[in-house]
Amino acid sequence: MSFLHSKGFKYLKNLIIGLGAAAVLLGALFKIMHWEGAGMMLTIGMLVEAFIFAFLGIIGPEPDYYWEKLYPGLDRYDGDVQPIATGGGASAGAALNGPVVEEKLSGMLGELQIMSKSMSSLKALQDADFSGATEQIQAMGDFYGKLNEAMGHLAETTEDAQRYKENMRSLNNNLGSLNSVYGNMLAAMNPNRPV
Repeated sequence: MSFLHSKGFKYLKNLIIGLGAAAVLLGALFKIMHWEGAGMMLTIGMLVEAFIFAFLGIIGPEPDYYWEKLYPGLDRYDGDVQPIATGGGASAGAALNGPVVEEKLSGMLGELQIMSKSMSSLKALQDADFSGATEQIQAMGDFYGKLNEAMGHLAETTEDAQRYKENMRSLNNNLGSLNSVYGNMLAAMNPNRPV
């Protein structure tokens, strides 16, 4: 591993950038306040920053993760990407290229959006106010109790109605018999009755 990729170099680079920026800011403060040494501090800070920016431009950006070591070809858009574990190359299986990777990522994005909607639904359920639910359940229980009581009274009323109907039928039969007897009596009392 080269010195440019070591942790020590990264620390030294950040230290020099920070000290250079601090010197520039102090030089600017001294210049604004017209204090002595402002020109020298501003010059030193600007030279340090100019050196750092030139150096950073020369060494180029450093990736934080080295996925191309595990998946050779990943750093190229149309590269033939194969994991090192499978041996790489075209014989290891179907190659992943730029469009395939984009398709997989868009599918994962869709799944993440679905998960986000599900989490929003769960959040809405969590925020729902169930404080009056106990009273509502109690009121429903009272309603069903009164409904059962009314059904019991209705059954008793049905039995009473059946007895009333039977009594009316019996009374009707008795009235029919009484009418027959009364009709016979009238016929017997009628003097113009043919013999």
